[in-house]
Amino acid sequence: QVQLVESGGGLVQAGGSLRLSCAASGRTFNTYNMAWFRQAPGKEREFVAAITWSGGSTSYADSVKGRFTISREYAKNTVYLQMNTLKPEDTAVYYCALRSLLSYGYDYWGQGTQVTVSS
Repeated sequence: QVQLVESGGGLVQAGGSLRLSCAASGRTFNTYNMAWFRQAPGKEREFVAAITWSGGSTSYADSVKGRFTISREYAKNTVYLQMNTLKPEDTAVYYCALRSLLSYGYDYWGQGTQVTVSS
Protein backbone atom coordinates (compact mmCIF):
# COMPACT_ATOMS: atom_id res chain seq x y z
CA GLN A 1 0.00 0.00 0.00
CA VAL A 2 0.95 3.61 -0.53
CA GLN A 3 0.30 6.67 1.57
CA LEU A 4 0.47 10.20 0.22
CA VAL A 5 0.87 13.32 2.34
CA GLU A 6 0.54 16.79 0.86
CA SER A 7 1.91 19.96 2.34
CA GLY A 8 2.54 23.56 1.39
CA GLY A 9 -0.95 24.93 1.01
CA GLY A 10 -2.00 28.23 2.46
CA LEU A 11 -3.30 31.70 1.80
CA VAL A 12 -1.69 33.86 -0.86
CA GLN A 13 -2.59 37.03 -2.71
CA ALA A 14 -3.36 37.00 -6.41
CA GLY A 15 -0.16 37.02 -8.41
CA GLY A 16 1.75 35.24 -5.70
CA SER A 17 3.29 31.79 -5.58
CA LEU A 18 3.06 28.59 -3.58
CA ARG A 19 4.92 25.31 -3.74
CA LEU A 20 3.09 22.12 -2.84
CA SER A 21 4.82 18.91 -1.88
CA CYS A 22 3.59 15.33 -1.87
CA ALA A 23 5.57 12.65 -0.12
CA ALA A 24 4.79 9.03 -0.91
CA SER A 25 5.52 6.25 1.54
CA GLY A 26 5.01 2.51 1.59
CA ARG A 27 5.22 0.37 -1.52
CA THR A 28 6.02 2.78 -4.35
CA PHE A 29 7.98 0.38 -6.57
CA ASN A 30 5.13 0.00 -9.08
CA THR A 31 4.37 3.69 -9.49
CA TYR A 32 3.58 4.74 -13.06
CA ASN A 33 2.88 8.40 -12.51
CA MET A 34 1.88 10.93 -9.90
CA ALA A 35 -0.46 13.81 -10.34
CA TRP A 36 -2.16 16.79 -8.79
CA PHE A 37 -5.90 17.33 -8.83
CA ARG A 38 -7.98 20.05 -7.27
CA GLN A 39 -11.55 20.58 -6.22
CA ALA A 40 -13.12 23.98 -5.71
CA PRO A 41 -16.36 24.52 -3.78
CA GLY A 42 -19.34 23.51 -5.88
CA LYS A 43 -17.20 22.02 -8.62
CA GLU A 44 -16.06 18.58 -9.63
CA ARG A 45 -12.54 17.43 -9.05
CA GLU A 46 -10.31 18.38 -11.96
CA PHE A 47 -6.94 17.35 -13.24
CA VAL A 48 -4.10 19.83 -12.78
CA ALA A 49 -0.80 18.20 -13.69
CA ALA A 50 0.92 14.82 -13.91
CA ILE A 51 4.41 13.44 -14.22
CA THR A 52 5.59 9.96 -15.13
CA TRP A 53 7.62 8.41 -12.37
CA SER A 54 10.55 7.04 -14.32
CA GLY A 55 10.73 9.30 -17.35
CA GLY A 56 9.62 12.62 -15.92
CA SER A 57 7.26 13.40 -18.78
CA THR A 58 4.75 16.07 -17.75
CA SER A 59 1.27 17.12 -18.72
CA TYR A 60 -0.88 20.04 -17.62
CA ALA A 61 -4.41 21.24 -17.69
CA ASP A 62 -4.89 24.16 -20.04
CA SER A 63 -5.95 26.37 -17.17
CA VAL A 64 -2.57 26.12 -15.45
CA LYS A 65 -0.17 25.59 -18.32
CA GLY A 66 2.59 28.16 -18.24
CA ARG A 67 1.95 29.02 -14.60
CA PHE A 68 2.33 25.72 -12.76
CA THR A 69 5.25 23.31 -12.91
CA ILE A 70 5.21 19.73 -11.67
CA SER A 71 8.47 18.02 -10.79
CA ARG A 72 9.72 15.03 -8.87
CA GLU A 73 12.61 13.80 -6.81
CA TYR A 74 12.76 10.17 -7.78
CA ALA A 75 14.93 8.99 -4.89
CA LYS A 76 12.73 10.73 -2.32
CA ASN A 77 9.39 9.56 -3.73
CA THR A 78 8.27 13.15 -3.71
CA VAL A 79 6.49 15.33 -6.23
CA TYR A 80 6.12 19.09 -6.20
CA LEU A 81 3.79 21.59 -7.72
CA GLN A 82 5.23 25.05 -8.16
CA MET A 83 2.35 27.46 -8.61
CA ASN A 84 3.11 30.92 -9.92
CA THR A 85 0.93 33.86 -10.89
CA LEU A 86 -1.87 32.48 -8.79
CA LYS A 87 -5.42 33.58 -9.49
CA PRO A 88 -8.52 33.51 -7.30
CA GLU A 89 -9.83 30.80 -9.63
CA ASP A 90 -7.03 28.56 -8.39
CA THR A 91 -8.59 28.43 -4.95
CA ALA A 92 -9.32 24.79 -4.17
CA VAL A 93 -8.31 21.79 -2.16
CA TYR A 94 -5.36 20.26 -3.95
CA TYR A 95 -4.92 16.50 -3.89
CA CYS A 96 -1.93 14.39 -4.73
CA ALA A 97 -2.62 11.10 -6.50
CA LEU A 98 -0.62 8.09 -7.59
CA ARG A 99 -1.27 5.63 -10.39
CA SER A 100 0.28 2.18 -10.31
CA LEU A 101 1.51 0.22 -13.31
CA LEU A 102 -1.43 -2.17 -13.09
CA SER A 103 -4.18 0.43 -13.03
CA TYR A 104 -5.54 2.82 -15.62
CA GLY A 105 -6.82 5.19 -12.97
CA TYR A 106 -5.35 6.64 -9.81
CA ASP A 107 -5.11 4.18 -6.95
CA TYR A 108 -4.04 6.35 -4.04
CA TRP A 109 -4.93 9.81 -2.86
CA GLY A 110 -3.65 12.21 -0.27
CA GLN A 111 -5.76 14.02 2.28
CA GLY A 112 -5.64 17.31 0.41
CA THR A 113 -4.19 20.71 1.17
CA GLN A 114 -6.11 23.96 0.97
CA VAL A 115 -4.94 26.69 -1.38
CA THR A 116 -6.71 30.02 -1.07
CA VAL A 117 -5.92 32.92 -3.39
CA SER A 118 -7.29 36.29 -2.41
CA SER A 119 -7.98 39.09 -4.87
